[in-house]
Amino acid sequence: MGSLAGYRIKRGLWWVCLFFCLLSWVILLTFGSTWLYRLDVHLLGILTDVPMSVARLMRNYRQMLSYVMFPWVQHLQMSDFPSSYAGAQHFADVKQLVLVNNLVLVVTTPLSVYFLRQLRRQKLLWQLMRPVTVMAVIPFGLLLLLLANFQTFFTDFHQVLFHNQDWLFDPVTDPIINVLPETFFMHCFILAIILFEGCLLVAWLIGRRALNQLK
Repeated sequence: MGSLAGYRIKRGLWWVCLFFCLLSWVILLTFGSTWLYRLDVHLLGILTDVPMSVARLMRNYRQMLSYVMFPWVQHLQMSDFPSSYAGAQHFADVKQLVLVNNLVLVVTTPLSVYFLRQLRRQKLLWQLMRPVTVMAVIPFGLLLLLLANFQTFFTDFHQVLFHNQDWLFDPVTDPIINVLPETFFMHCFILAIILFEGCLLVAWLIGRRALNQLK
């Protein structure tokens, strides 16, 4: 009985590792999707009241992303958007969270690859089906929440992740907020959910195919 319980705990930890591996990759890919911001610049008319070209805006956006995503970029420096102390602190907080995400990615990716290879070697890929089905429920719940009232969801999201009010930007002292509308962040969440669910669908299909091959 004890050995069975130990096996289940160990197997459960492998599934948790796979979940966080997938989640960390989705977060990284969403952060790096500059094409989404460029698309929203046009769809949302972000530059309607901002006297700046799309190319110049994208340059500033990439400067912001470089600071947030790369540990070797130590200072936030946007060509056309100054930052207040509170604004700079918020970007620093985001940077720390992204670095934690990247650490999770680096640790869980090789472990997850090893786990999947073991499942394949043991002809157990069919076991993917149930866990990924369970994992798929979480993003759907988040999607319903953000579509029901994104402003409330967005506020609660920040209050959970950040223990200060630095994320409440003043357009006068932190004009970058004028080109980062809430709708863009909603699109980021939706993209992340689509990526996550898409990966789970692929995993489920792989499991289904493996199950059919056993019949």
